[in-house]
Amino acid sequence: MKSIITELETRFRDAFRKAFPEAETDPLIRPSQDPKFGDYQSNAAMGLAKKKSEKPRSVAEKIVAALDVADICEPPEIAGPGFINLRLKPDWLARRLQAQLPDPRLGIEPAAPARKVVVDYSGPNIAKQMHVGHLRSTIIGDTIARVLEFLGHEVIRQNHIGDWGTQFGMLIAYMFETFGPQAAEEGKLHIADIEEFYRQANQRFQTDEAFADRARRQVVELQAGDPQALRAWRAFRNESLNHAQEIYDRLGVTLTRENVRGESDYNEALPDVVNELLNEKKIAREDAGAVCVFPEGFKAKDGTPLPMIIRKSDGGFLYATTDLAAMKFRTQHLAADRIIYVTDARQILHFQQLFTVAHQAGYDVNPKTQAPAALEHVTFGSVLGEDGKPLKTRSGENVK
Repeated sequence: MKSIITELETRFRDAFRKAFPEAETDPLIRPSQDPKFGDYQSNAAMGLAKKKSEKPRSVAEKIVAALDVADICEPPEIAGPGFINLRLKPDWLARRLQAQLPDPRLGIEPAAPARKVVVDYSGPNIAKQMHVGHLRSTIIGDTIARVLEFLGHEVIRQNHIGDWGTQFGMLIAYMFETFGPQAAEEGKLHIADIEEFYRQANQRFQTDEAFADRARRQVVELQAGDPQALRAWRAFRNESLNHAQEIYDRLGVTLTRENVRGESDYNEALPDVVNELLNEKKIAREDAGAVCVFPEGFKAKDGTPLPMIIRKSDGGFLYATTDLAAMKFRTQHLAADRIIYVTDARQILHFQQLFTVAHQAGYDVNPKTQAPAALEHVTFGSVLGEDGKPLKTRSGENVK
């Protein structure tokens, strides 16, 4: 079944052929912004009037005179300089709805052409229980994925979990010191225990310099592939993912373990990203020991250029580096035509810079189509605690 707009467009094109047989124009039918003007509106008369060197209202009158919509609409009305307002007949709308009831698609036509769309959502951090602050990205992202699939697009869900970084050095150092390496054996750790480790380790890291040094060494050992450190990391990761999957299943969210592709999956690509932007693309430069890209149009409060740092002065990489590597993977390996990121609004600047730098580097180009993927950031407000600040696990108990 045709959509209402498609049906109206067909009727308008028939009217154009009768009133202006030599003119080709778009019906320009849109839902009305104000219900008092009707359900739909056509702005075609304005563009057609320029082609015909006539007044828009005169053109609108000729279109309406040739328009056959009596079975669908109340008599069309012309407003202002030539807007054609349309109000659907309730009895026609009722018959249409009745006819759609047996249709599992409820009359919604599949999208044409179908696209390959990556939806990046949920993204909980490893070693922490999920809380209400994770609900919005999870539910909004899953809704977007379901709607796009219903429309016929190929949707690739990506759960970009936070499963790498200095926090694992703290966790491993604390667990080894308190319980020994054997605590990382499969099945011995529970997510609540891991979260408590995280709180205690974070406090020690802030107040005990000797512990902080051990934690930093554990990060180095983990990155170097130390077997004990890797076993502990895998135990933290697996228990956290098991916990997250229980939540997804309870909520009816369609994410699975197969959709997980976290920060750790891009580790090996990060040096190549920096080298490519610095030495091949030449859009990055060294600044005070760090490697930065200064995307055009971004300024700090004092008016100086605002950098996107992709490698710290100590050689460490950042979220921006990982997100660039993920972008490159999604366009060049997954062949995405569109990438949608669902996060809270605090990350608006990050994604604005990310999209700009990715475009400069060509990381947004789908090699199959040779066209840039559409990059979109869907935002929502932060879930705040009683202190009026966004929920953070390390600050205390959150609402689970």
